Amino acid sequence: MRSTRVVLLLAALGAYASGAAPSSKESSKQLGAAAHKAGTPFGDDFAGSSTCQMCHEDIYKNFRKSAHTFVETDKRGGWDEHGCESCHGPGAKHAGSATAEDIRNPLKLTAVETDKTCLSCHLNTAKHSERISSSHMKDAVACTSCHTIHGNGPAGLVARGAAQVNSLCSSCHKDVAVQFAKPFRHKVPEAEMTCVDCHNPHGSNRKAMVQSFAANDVGCVKCHGDKRGPFTFEHAPVRFEGCATCHEPHGSSNPRMLVRQEVKSVCLECHSNMPAVKTPAVGSPMGVVPPAFHDLRSPRYQNCTVCHQKIHGSYADRNLLK
Repeated sequence: MRSTRVVLLLAALGAYASGAAPSSKESSKQLGAAAHKAGTPFGDDFAGSSTCQMCHEDIYKNFRKSAHTFVETDKRGGWDEHGCESCHGPGAKHAGSATAEDIRNPLKLTAVETDKTCLSCHLNTAKHSERISSSHMKDAVACTSCHTIHGNGPAGLVARGAAQVNSLCSSCHKDVAVQFAKPFRHKVPEAEMTCVDCHNPHGSNRKAMVQSFAANDVGCVKCHGDKRGPFTFEHAPVRFEGCATCHEPHGSSNPRMLVRQEVKSVCLECHSNMPAVKTPAVGSPMGVVPPAFHDLRSPRYQNCTVCHQKIHGSYADRNLLK
């Protein structure tokens, strides 16, 4: 018996030496078959994550420490022990040839193809379902532009610290970043708040992907709760157009981040010499010339909020006096 095994071993070595070694395609299939488990839906084109680990040890360890390890360990998703191939595609050919051309790399795909890969799992989740209508998708900003899929390990798939989040956003939105250099602004440069406190990077039903609060309120009232309402007597711009009608949300050279230098100039953008338009609910004017005694040449009438104090809405007076 021992002599027979020796003869067979010598014959195999001779065949290898004479150039009869299996081709790379055949060895690739053999690797896939070796990693393939009996009774699983994966064929010989799949290598399994354990095969990927042999060359990509550091990436594999980070992947297993990240949130995406759920793909690898949860059998309900259908990728049990094949988490790498859920994004990169069948890996047996790449395992045999060790060439980058034989594996799919989402970082080298177009934004549309990369997003299709991510949305194959994340499409029906509440936080990402609006991705298909977001400005980021329309501008061909791929998910991998912000997310590091398996490079951060337990640190997460995206930056979490306030300074890191703001730095990531400002790497593209440089025109917005410079607005925070103005004297009146939100405290973003101090890392006391982040861009995602106000904006939803995955998409929103509001303009500029602004966050919503309590289902349908603008995200500003999450911090400025006293301006939320509902008020008995509402100020129409606040209700229909939002805070940005009067305020610069990122930064302004004017106090209270107003769009104009003087309060009266902000008010007169609407309350000017134009036909009276009444709301059907209370019949109050939305934008008309002020009464005759409002002589704007007099300093006491040049600051409208001296009298009209409840400009965000009132519970007591339709003229927003109190």
